[in-house]
Amino acid sequence: MVSNHMVQKFSGVVAGLGLVATLAAGCAGGSLTTREKGAGIGALGGAAAGGIIGSAVRHPGAGALIGGALGLGAGALIGDQLQGRDNASSEQDRQINQNNEEILRQRRELEELRRRPEY
Repeated sequence: MVSNHMVQKFSGVVAGLGLVATLAAGCAGGSLTTREKGAGIGALGGAAAGGIIGSAVRHPGAGALIGGALGLGAGALIGDQLQGRDNASSEQDRQINQNNEEILRQRRELEELRRRPEY
């Protein structure tokens, strides 16, 4: 049988490795995407909730691992949805700017045509 001390020590090691991996990934590729932020928040929240629930049944380490994994998945899905909305919004902004430029071009052309002498 595994002692409670071993489970706590293992949980601490897993949490420490997770923190180091998160920091390394965040520093490696620039800023985090919305999906990555959602996954990180979900994993931390899930691990905290899982640890609390697991401690009620005397298995905080297992609860934290399970909660962290579930939170990671849920957070990544939510972050992916938010990132998709951000991408759609950026595309709409690009299209609006392009349309405004075309309107300005046509206004200039119309003014030029008005200034020309008629035949």
